[in-house]
Amino acid sequence: MRDFGAALAGLEAASLLRTRHPVAGEQGAELEVEGRRLVAFASNDYLGLASHPRLIDAVVEAVQRFGVGSGASHLISGHHEEHERVDAELARFVGMPKALTFSTGYMANTGVIPALVGRGDAVFSDELNHACLIDGARLSRADVHVYPHADLDALEQALVRSSAPNKLIVSDAVFSMDGDIAPVRELVDLCERYDAWLYLDDAHGFGVLGPNGEGTAAHLGVRSERIVYMGTLGKAAGVSGAFVAGDAAMIDWLVQRARTYVFTTATPPMLAAAVRASLEVFRDEPWRRQRLRDHIALLRRRLRELPWALLESNTAVQPVVVGDNARVMQLMQSLWERGFWVPGIRPPTVPEGSARLRISLTAGHTTEQVAALADTLLAIARTEAVAA
Repeated sequence: MRDFGAALAGLEAASLLRTRHPVAGEQGAELEVEGRRLVAFASNDYLGLASHPRLIDAVVEAVQRFGVGSGASHLISGHHEEHERVDAELARFVGMPKALTFSTGYMANTGVIPALVGRGDAVFSDELNHACLIDGARLSRADVHVYPHADLDALEQALVRSSAPNKLIVSDAVFSMDGDIAPVRELVDLCERYDAWLYLDDAHGFGVLGPNGEGTAAHLGVRSERIVYMGTLGKAAGVSGAFVAGDAAMIDWLVQRARTYVFTTATPPMLAAAVRASLEVFRDEPWRRQRLRDHIALLRRRLRELPWALLESNTAVQPVVVGDNARVMQLMQSLWERGFWVPGIRPPTVPEGSARLRISLTAGHTTEQVAALADTLLAIARTEAVAA
């Protein structure tokens, strides 16, 4: 029998033990944590919608009309008219023929990829893809080819060598721990050249990028029938769940074969109503995306003299790579003591030797809060330099 106590002690010795910090009250730029009020740069609520009054009103009205639970899976009796409406609105919003909502992004990726490819087929996966994309590829039982991050030449060589009847390129659109944007146009070009599909996980781009928040492909001006588009609804949209959009027949196939859709209880109708309200806010309050862009520019200007590597990113994810696991946790603690919550990210979430602070900016932050974080980080760096 495995000694879990010893295994946990091993994680702690390697500075890899993860802990939870219960939050009191609503989500926002400031969080009450363990009796303290902290400015939080730890959330994926990029537009500050998790506590938006319009979403709250939509949920309250839906609960009063429809109750709380959905009662069954979609293919039994749990498919509500609110689910039908939100699927249609999401498809229109991202400019695709049809969409299908899932309970979580993880369930979308681990259900859709195995429904699209199987034994004898091939998946081509960026090495920095999120864990749920990796797990979806493994569950498909297709041959999985991992290519170096954003290395189009290596990807093309793998496509050339493949004789698989069905090929699926899988990539994050915005990489969650690096903040960089995938070369979507070039990936689509490769799909055209080698008769492949592109499964694009836009968890960190949907709602944030694009003229009205339609996502990374819209931001880059890319449209293609070969794109299978996944967006999450618990980040910029401020709610919960995910959706997949694309070719109408492909979406109908997912209803039949995506196991994480077929064999689970449908999400509560109130969440679908909240997502519809989110889409309205995306359109009606473009200032949120502009404020986020302003925060990104400000932080990057302020942190030019930082001794640690600030990765190239024009998205809400701003990683500061420190390297050592223990060191990044010490920095996290130093910021915590000064009133800032910035998570330290360590392996296996990121590659060995690349532990980092993951600064997550939102439209809910003020200019003063962003500037204060930058000044505090620089002050800690100067103090360390003097001590050394």
